[in-house]
Amino acid sequence: MNNIFVYCEIEDGKVADVSLELLTKGRVLADTLGCELEALALGHNLAGIEKELAEYGADRVHVADCECLAPYRTLPHAAVVCGIFKEEQPQIALFGATPVGRDLGPRVSSTLHSGLTADCTSLEIGSHTDVKSGKEYKDLLYQIRPAFGGNIIATIINPDHRPQMATVREGVMKKEKAKTPGKGIVKKVDPKKYVNDADFVVRIIDRQIEERKINIKGAPVIVAGGYGMGSKENFDLLFELADVLGAEVGASRAAVDAGMAEHGRQVGQTGVTVRPKLYIACGISGQIQHTAGMDQSSMIISINTDPDAPINKIADYAITGDVTEVIPKMIKYYKQNSK
Repeated sequence: MNNIFVYCEIEDGKVADVSLELLTKGRVLADTLGCELEALALGHNLAGIEKELAEYGADRVHVADCECLAPYRTLPHAAVVCGIFKEEQPQIALFGATPVGRDLGPRVSSTLHSGLTADCTSLEIGSHTDVKSGKEYKDLLYQIRPAFGGNIIATIINPDHRPQMATVREGVMKKEKAKTPGKGIVKKVDPKKYVNDADFVVRIIDRQIEERKINIKGAPVIVAGGYGMGSKENFDLLFELADVLGAEVGASRAAVDAGMAEHGRQVGQTGVTVRPKLYIACGISGQIQHTAGMDQSSMIISINTDPDAPINKIADYAITGDVTEVIPKMIKYYKQNSK
């Protein structure tokens, strides 16, 4: 069993952020294991794609450049990925927990009988001793994810089957260029070697794509509200504060379920994972389902009437008070000091 592979999602020549995040983490894992990091780039018009992937640590890039592979379709992509994995025998394979990754990963895993852990929030390398047999395993992939509604954090391992496969949530890993870029060696792949006519039984006649109207993932400052905001009218205070700060507005699941905010603003285990420079949590209790999506923020300020709210345990600053009184004062202060 050899290297670590990352499947890279590419749309119109642009590599998805989650893929670059996985390459960043994959580089760390590969250095720990003393192996190479390899990337899969499937699509069309991919000339030069290896340069960007190398900046994030890819030593080798398997490029399948063919019109038949763009846009993404389940069967041909699965056939090519499975074919490459059977030949290359990776020890670890990573996919983004996106619509594409959640569709492709299980199909590859099922074909290779390898097992897969979905929606991981952390990946580490470690050892394991089987209690019954006493057998020791070294350098396993710890696939870490919330379980049972986020009430526990589970560490899952796959001792006996390869590749060890996982899908990883967007935003939970840092995206940064490698200190020492990877080699970026291109290995051209002929997709016709792996696909057959049956893989193209589905044809894409037309695509209608709309950009997200709400995109809080990359916001440097987020003002988020929870059920403690009390009403949709009170939630409007967050938009006023966000306007003053040049921020985006987020929400907890409880606030979304109560109709105070759109689902696109939901932060947490069942929403978006964010890591802004500043996160202001207003009327949010801080259950693990929410904090799993924002606890990597550089600075956290909480505003809550309950001084013992769980959010205060991870907050850098905790303000005890009524949000409807504190937020207007914050707005007034920032307006006066921004002139």
